[in-house]
Amino acid sequence: MHRIIKEDLETIVDGLKEEAKALEGKTLLISGGAGFLGSYFVGTIHLLNRRFAKPCRVIVVDNYITGSKDSFINKLLDENIRLIEADVTKPLAVEEPVHYIIHAAGLASPFYYRKFPLETIDVAILGTKNLLELAREKQVQSYLGFSSSEIYGNPDPNFVPTPETYRGNVSCTGPRSCYDESKRLAETMSLTYHQIYAVPIKIVRPFNIYGPGMKHNDYRVIPTFMMRAMAGEMLPVHDTGNQTRTFCYISDAITGFFKVLLSDKNGEIYNVGIDGPEVNMLALATMITDIFPHKASIQTVQYPDSYPADEPNRRCPDLTKIRAYLNYNPKVDLKDGLERTLAWYKDVVSPGAKLV
Repeated sequence: MHRIIKEDLETIVDGLKEEAKALEGKTLLISGGAGFLGSYFVGTIHLLNRRFAKPCRVIVVDNYITGSKDSFINKLLDENIRLIEADVTKPLAVEEPVHYIIHAAGLASPFYYRKFPLETIDVAILGTKNLLELAREKQVQSYLGFSSSEIYGNPDPNFVPTPETYRGNVSCTGPRSCYDESKRLAETMSLTYHQIYAVPIKIVRPFNIYGPGMKHNDYRVIPTFMMRAMAGEMLPVHDTGNQTRTFCYISDAITGFFKVLLSDKNGEIYNVGIDGPEVNMLALATMITDIFPHKASIQTVQYPDSYPADEPNRRCPDLTKIRAYLNYNPKVDLKDGLERTLAWYKDVVSPGAKLV
């Protein structure tokens, strides 16, 4: 495991403090466990198990449509952490007790959900249905469902930063709808299971998570910019480059997700991300080129056909709720996070690696 990922996992464990003790001696099932976020969940439990008197058992489920068989979790598999190659769009047969479920499987990159629209819908709808049924059968202590900040669409500027109560400005038939609308329906289904069957669900809406472990060909902006800068190639900024985002480093995000999973109030939805700084894509490209001794060029370009239109102009979370209820405080500065991510790419990804 790379030293930076080890450091980030230690930061997550330290940030959870006493909350993590609820996982001691329990069994946690993670869908999408070989993906970017899922790998960090597994890594965190592996580290926690060194501190627990009785280990937390982990069932990792992934079908590898975008998850990586080269993920660092392969080095963590032991008698307490096992991997099942399976598709959650089909019911899972799990014999042992399950106390916690994290449904993190999904196709979050616009490139991939445009390439696999039906699979994107299936994992959000059928996958959610199957895991909610499993949660109901096993009478779990907590179920964490992953939604997305994309469900807000292109928010009204009066609602940026965007609170959980904002109903969204979205198209149910637009080029991003396979992802946006399936996530919205997954939220509805999860809350309905809570209301009818008392399944203890919580939902998170992540905002632009990045960091070491993100696939170099993920096609989202940070890995794309970094790989091109490493190769000395031009950084393509879509459209005018005035679109703004806040970018949340992986250790802050995973800490927030665990806090939601382990919280005692069910049926709640939380934004997870960072609420500043809000940077536009031209500024982000400049920050990344500034890290390199030989600056790469930056150029505005039209959106490629492989990238879905209707990109939101701004995306920034209102974190009032999660700060107040769960004491969530993201700490990693964007510049520091970018430097850590770049150091990982330089050490792990070969210089000639292609984006396609």
